[in-house]
Parts: sequence; C-alpha cells; structure tokens
Amino acid sequence: MRDLDFLALPTVGTIYKVADLEREPVLFNSNLGHYTNFVNFFRLSALALPAGFRSDGMPFGITFVGHPNWDRMLLEFGAQWQRAVPLPLGKTVSRLPEPAADPKSAMDERLQIAVVGAHMSGLPLNGQLTDRSGRLERTARTAPHYRLYALPGGPPHRPGLVRVPDGGASIEVEVWSLTPWQLGSFVAEIPAPLGIGTIDLADGSSVQGFLCEAYATKDAKDITALGGWRAYLKASH
Repeated sequence: MRDLDFLALPTVGTIYKVADLEREPVLFNSNLGHYTNFVNFFRLSALALPAGFRSDGMPFGITFVGHPNWDRMLLEFGAQWQRAVPLPLGKTVSRLPEPAADPKSAMDERLQIAVVGAHMSGLPLNGQLTDRSGRLERTARTAPHYRLYALPGGPPHRPGLVRVPDGGASIEVEVWSLTPWQLGSFVAEIPAPLGIGTIDLADGSSVQGFLCEAYATKDAKDITALGGWRAYLKASH
C-alpha cells in the first residue's frame, strides 16, 4: 500500500438470498467478507458506497480501503464519488446535495516537519522523505535556543539538535511536508536518541521537527558555532 492512496474493491462479490444464509451461514458470510475481511486485521480505514445496479436490477457497492486513520480523506473522496455517480438516496428520488464550500481539503492535507541533518536535500537520508512524496516547503533557522552536535556513529552520520536554557544559537533547518499517513510511517523509522518535538523558529513560528535526547551529547562534538549541518560537512572535508 506504500505507493497507493487507497484500494477500490467490491464490497461483496455476490448477493445471497436470506434462505441461502440460513442454510450455510458461516460459509456464505465468509464469502461476503472476501474483499474486506483484511481491513480490521491491518487496522486500515474503509468506506462502503453504492455503485449502481447489476443487469438483474440488484444493487452493487464498492469499498474504498485506505491507510490507518484516513477516515476523513475517504469520506471526502466518497462524497465526490457519490456526486459523480447519480444514484438516488435509498428509495427516494432525492439526490446528494452539493457540499458547502470548504477551502481546506483533507485530500490535500499535509503536515510539516523540520529536518536538521541527513534528511536535508541532497543528503543521504533525504530519500526517506522524497520516497514518501515529501515536499520541501522552505528553508529556515531556529530561534536562538539550540545547540547542535555531531553524534558518534554512522554512516550515515547524524546531528543532534538540543534545546538549552541559555547559550543557544540559531541553527539551519529545512521544513518539509508529508501526508498524515506518510508522516506516521516516517516517524516510526526514527532511531533513538532522536525523536520528534516542537522546534521554535526565528520568525516566531513553531513546527514539529527532529530533536535529540541530551544524554546522547556526552561523547558528541559540539558544532553549534558552524550554524548548521551543511556547514559542518563542508568544514570537515
């Protein structure tokens, strides 16, 4: 599913009569869940929608299956689907009303994350962002409350950004954006001692981004004076 937005599957593969289900309840109910039983096992999101009628006049439906916690996006796309397929609402002659204007689309929703080291453009781990359709929004600098360290280990070599009560400086960062589900899979790959927290930027705004646990700086090199990871890489070559 990594490269997919969602799947479109038959909600059920056939239609049984009540008498059929009374005769073979376990078998036929299992058949009815053939295309959708896996949804709960993998904690995916799903939305069942009407999709017209078969040639014998019986109804047919499809189910959109998306990533975990993608309910809002599926509902929004499902509403677009229902308006594109002009079906009546139940046994009435009513049609789905036009939606109220909503300038923020869940389908376009992206969350921002600030990266400070190997995930920056052109550096070894940037592919973890671009492979998830990450988008570079802007370059920025932190507020002057942070120190930057070159952590031991690697490759890939990584920095650690630590907020300090005093003696900090402004550090270069890149702000990227990802869809919510892609951000979740990205964060799940972050190894200790790094993590995600709130970073204050020089323009007074704040964004979620990479921070480092203070214990990991004991044997690390303080590179704060260079102002950023790129400057450190240039100076060390």
